[in-house]
Amino acid sequence: MRTILIIDDNPGVCEALSLLFSLHDIQALTAASPDVGLELLSRTPVSLVVADMNFTADTTSGAEGAALFHAIRARNPDLPVILLTAWTDLATAVELVKAGAADYLAKPWDDAKLLATVENLLELAEASRDASRRRTERNRRREQLAARFDLCGLVYAADATERVVTMACQIARSNAPVLITGPNGAGKERIAQIIHVNSAVKAGPFVAVNCGALPSELAEAELFGAEAGAYTGSTRAREGRFEQADGGTLFLDEIGNLPLAGQVKLLRVLETGDYQRLGSNRIRKARVRVLSATNSDLPQMIRDGRFREDLYYRLNVIELQLPPLAERIDDVDALAEAFLEDSGVRLSAEARELLHQHSWPGNVRELKNVLERARLLCREALIQPADLGLQVQPRPAARSLDDPSREAVLAALARAGGMVSRAAQSLGLSRQALYRRMERFGIAGDKPDSR
Repeated sequence: MRTILIIDDNPGVCEALSLLFSLHDIQALTAASPDVGLELLSRTPVSLVVADMNFTADTTSGAEGAALFHAIRARNPDLPVILLTAWTDLATAVELVKAGAADYLAKPWDDAKLLATVENLLELAEASRDASRRRTERNRRREQLAARFDLCGLVYAADATERVVTMACQIARSNAPVLITGPNGAGKERIAQIIHVNSAVKAGPFVAVNCGALPSELAEAELFGAEAGAYTGSTRAREGRFEQADGGTLFLDEIGNLPLAGQVKLLRVLETGDYQRLGSNRIRKARVRVLSATNSDLPQMIRDGRFREDLYYRLNVIELQLPPLAERIDDVDALAEAFLEDSGVRLSAEARELLHQHSWPGNVRELKNVLERARLLCREALIQPADLGLQVQPRPAARSLDDPSREAVLAALARAGGMVSRAAQSLGLSRQALYRRMERFGIAGDKPDSR
């Protein structure tokens, strides 16, 4: 049962509000003074407070009501408070709303507006509690995962990242090839390292090679090695990356850039475990776990004739899709705190909000560089928006939120403290688009032009 506390010294007001709320399945507790109200709050859980502003003979100052509001905020900063009065100076009410009051309604109140406000706040409070429970459960899962596996210092908070990390740990002990997909700078190599250090070959080397940086004429020699004189300028034998990774893991980054000739030889290694150095007839055995990564659309490259389909299926026994940072925005806060840890510098609320709005085309790598710049430029150890050097550029909506559900809208409003503009940004919507969805879902809120 949802419970509201009404604090008002007028018995008629308490009775009228209690009846109104009871007709809508809302339980009401009443208190005739601030002291009684605070005492009730100390021993009874409530979801919302409706508080009068005037309890003294001086009916226009609202001083006692303001003191009550601040006392409630001190006890429970997240508890919504609706201010209700006929006499208080408007400036006082406005200041309290700026300080965190949920709303201000004048007596005599409009039943429909009051109920709409209350229902909206109760739903937001429930969504906030659900979000808090999910965060607690997510933290518990993360701690359990970190206790069982070496996560290589990976910092994350988003559900999407958690899914990738959990799967990486689950498949680490197998010898199956893994293809890690995602944009540049998203952290694909870190995922590969997690797989390696939790694998059966963790005692062996972890060798990473960027296939995009290999000249096409030297790609085979780099991967498989070469004998002296095997190609122009080759004066001595050289080991390839497969030999260097013997007994461990070979991570082929940007695999989509491997030349077709190299793709053929790589496919043979994966199928038979055999390879030869360039310029040699000796068969060597590859004893490596092969992981690969790409930011390319390999299926499209197959259709274009630039990547072998049989190699794709050999590499892609298990695929881990790491989304861009803009689609796991919860990671931004966690990463920012990690990057600034021990620096003595912190983010202002405005700078943090700008980090949430940015589209992060460079992903985690860009975030790290932005914060390093801001750390060097900020004054008084507090990073301001100007220190970040970012243009205000709303991030794209996550694919799963192109048409957010009612629950997603409520959760976004709860995270944003009821601020529609901030909730709209987190959902990748305009304010007007979010208002339309709120109206469609029956979520009460101020109209765009009402204030």
